[in-house]
Amino acid sequence: MQENINQIKKTLKLNFKESGWSNILNPFLDSKEFDSIVDKLINLVEQNRRFTPKFKDAFNPFIETKYQDLKVVIVNQDPYPQLGVADGLAFSCSKTGKAEKALQYIFKVLGDEDGDVDLRRWANQGVLLINTALTCELNKTGSHYSIWKPFTEYLFKSINQKNKNIVFVLMGRKAESWQLLLNEQKILKCSHPTSAAYKNDIWNADDIFEKINKELDRQDKTCINW
Repeated sequence: MQENINQIKKTLKLNFKESGWSNILNPFLDSKEFDSIVDKLINLVEQNRRFTPKFKDAFNPFIETKYQDLKVVIVNQDPYPQLGVADGLAFSCSKTGKAEKALQYIFKVLGDEDGDVDLRRWANQGVLLINTALTCELNKTGSHYSIWKPFTEYLFKSINQKNKNIVFVLMGRKAESWQLLLNEQKILKCSHPTSAAYKNDIWNADDIFEKINKELDRQDKTCINW
């Protein structure tokens, strides 16, 4: 088991070196907290309690969004819980090529209902699409929230210490609970798109994507091509 953890760390460190996240994330990879996360996930697999996405995909946000380009963080709670859907990036559906309900609502407010469901196109522009739980037991939303909480807490504290005025988009009350760790950042809030899905209603996005670009423009940063 320890050999598995060491190999995972080695691969992640190589990836983070290329994307510029090493200084932020490597200290956590070398911590007992990270060992504990991996141990818990391995134990779940041994109990035949499968999770999504595959572990190798869970850190894709930090591969697709280069640290030096970071300007927006969109905070979601869980990956899609269905088998074979989540690709590691919050809301992205590149594995299936078909928009899940949450992404359908996002595209609708963007006026782009036939948009590309592979959201690497946003990530490559400096948008970190992060699930606060990087994995989820199949068909059990929220099941890994406590497993990943130490990592998410570490991540947000580190970004807050090393960066200022990153646009953090907190979608829903679960995401808003992290605001206390982000006092150096520009906070924008809106309801979560799945809240509309549950009610079969229109998603009140509160012009969130326009607000993001207005803030980036105010900071003399390039706006996101949604």
